[in-house]
Amino acid sequence: MNETLTLQNFFSRGNLRQLAAPMLIVMILSMMVLPLPPFMLDLFFTFNIALSIMVMLVAMYTMKPLDFSVFPTVLLVTTLLRLSLNVASTRVVLLEGHTGPDAAGKVIEAFGHFLVGGNYAVGLVVFVILVVINFVVITKGAGRIAEVSARFTLDAMPGKQMAIDADLNAGLIGEDEARKRRAAIAQEADFFGSMDGASKFVRGDAVAGILILFINIIGGLVVGIIQHDMAFGQAAKNYTLLTIGDGLVAQIPALIISTAAGLVVSRVTTGEDVGQQVTNQMFGNPTVMMLTAFIIGVLGLIPGMPNLVFLLLASGIGGLGWWLLKRQTVVPVEEAPKVEQVIPQETQDASWADVAPVDVLSLEVGYRLIPLVDKGQDGELLKRIRGLRKKFAQEIGFLCAPVHIRDNLELKPNGYRLTLKSVEIGAGEAYLGMYMAINPGRVAGQLPGTPTTDPAFGLPAIWIDASLREQAQALGYTVVDAGTVVATHINHVILSHAAELLGRQETQELLDHIAKEAPKLVEDLVPKQISISVVQRVLQNLLEEGVNIRDMHTIIETLAEHAPRTQDPLELTTQVRIALGRAIVQQLFPGNADMTVMTIDPGLERVLGQAMQGGGDAGGIEPGLADTLLRETVTASQRQEDAGMPAVLLVPNHLRWLLSRFLRRAVPTLKVISNAEVPDSRTIRVTAIIGART
Repeated sequence: MNETLTLQNFFSRGNLRQLAAPMLIVMILSMMVLPLPPFMLDLFFTFNIALSIMVMLVAMYTMKPLDFSVFPTVLLVTTLLRLSLNVASTRVVLLEGHTGPDAAGKVIEAFGHFLVGGNYAVGLVVFVILVVINFVVITKGAGRIAEVSARFTLDAMPGKQMAIDADLNAGLIGEDEARKRRAAIAQEADFFGSMDGASKFVRGDAVAGILILFINIIGGLVVGIIQHDMAFGQAAKNYTLLTIGDGLVAQIPALIISTAAGLVVSRVTTGEDVGQQVTNQMFGNPTVMMLTAFIIGVLGLIPGMPNLVFLLLASGIGGLGWWLLKRQTVVPVEEAPKVEQVIPQETQDASWADVAPVDVLSLEVGYRLIPLVDKGQDGELLKRIRGLRKKFAQEIGFLCAPVHIRDNLELKPNGYRLTLKSVEIGAGEAYLGMYMAINPGRVAGQLPGTPTTDPAFGLPAIWIDASLREQAQALGYTVVDAGTVVATHINHVILSHAAELLGRQETQELLDHIAKEAPKLVEDLVPKQISISVVQRVLQNLLEEGVNIRDMHTIIETLAEHAPRTQDPLELTTQVRIALGRAIVQQLFPGNADMTVMTIDPGLERVLGQAMQGGGDAGGIEPGLADTLLRETVTASQRQEDAGMPAVLLVPNHLRWLLSRFLRRAVPTLKVISNAEVPDSRTIRVTAIIGART
């Protein structure tokens, strides 16, 4: 019973699929060593022809090269099959060739006798022509295409990887989609690399076919004359016809396979198979057909030319062109829309319904960008904006207001504008069908196109045609489409204005969300100890300085601890920052690396402390001192960033808010942290002292 179950499992459908390839290889190798009767040769030769036709049809109906990624392996197997059949047929031809033209089976006889009329000279010429076509034309061209494709694919990999990373960082795609795209890029490189090597199989097969032909002819003459006492003419006729038939029956499938290889590597991905591409691109223009018919017709009128053939072909092509032209000019008449009679109504008095609320976030687009945001046209920007809001909620800690999208005819056709509470906070242009090639600073060449600037980060960029995309990636540009440009800009704007997006309603919803997990904690704080407006102000202070509010439990606990002593949002923000110090430092200096920071000279610290006691604001700083402080901070921050380190200023706790507010406009990327926020386990390395006397 167990043995039966084991055999059933062994011969199940899944196992048979796994065993198909090993069994085929074993069968091919066995043909080289085991003698085959003529009937089996006929069967295997027919199978070889059918297999080659199947491979070519599959290559024609694929949409992109990766759809037939197993082709290099198939090319190796089919080549090995033909060579094995050559070995098996050679054995039969040399052993039984003296008996007649059907000694090696009916297939070889048909190819050697009927196709070339039993004339071995004609057969030899046909065979050589087939080998030359296969070796010199098809195989060489397909190998060159595969070589160039492999080279360009490998050169373009860094740019494609950077584009995937940019989409991932912008929240346009998830980890799964990024992983799929990276796998597709790796498969593409592996495929073209394999095709570059697999093309050598076909070239070697063609060379082997020529050598096998001459070896069989010479060997047949030797065997027929010496062993079977045949006359030279009879031996030459028998063995040459058999050898030529054997060569033709192997070379024709080889030619079909080589054609399939050329079809696979020469494909340009357009979402259509080869038949659709040829029909749409070659026979889709009636003007071309009419001109061709005219030229052929003129040639057919020349005396001495085969007039009937030329005129017949010209009339056929002209008729096809006329039919295509007539088909394109016939446009279905659409029913005119019914014009409804507008009945004038009496003007009503103004009401509260006329007061339109102000959108928190809105995106206005020109009319050429409407397909990006049109739900009926499956606008890709809609899905990306949903992904951006989800990513924002995960990284920052609250759900921002939805983005209201509308068209604006006052904008440029390709322009768009981002507004926050009806105030413009960002604008730019995007061109559908084109790509923005962003220069990250390490490109290897220039591209033709329209110079521009990346709207999100201000990097130099160029709008290029879609045909230059792979070239730009190979040169080191980060290439993104129009939808990605707009989405990245929206993401950057939302992140930089996170504090303004946190309103009273968002704060209440955030507290309600936390209350589901810790209801007592929230209930004891709001509104018993502090009001919701104070909580909102503290959270906004954190967001203004780039501190996320995901750790709401720590924030609420810190507020509950210090609220009985003070209601000042600045003081409470300071205490919350100290509680979040480990996360703040970790965000700036990941891991356990040394903290490379700038500091303030002790003498300057005393002066700034006195200014704080006097007025409590940066307005109390003497103008000359303020200018010096600002200038030295800008210089030191630029040196930090040029060295690849974050610009971080470490100051005493009582000066942190003053300096952060004072330096924020001049150095937006500068982060000001206090000594109290640094964990005891971190090592501090001072790179610059601001205000030090030289």
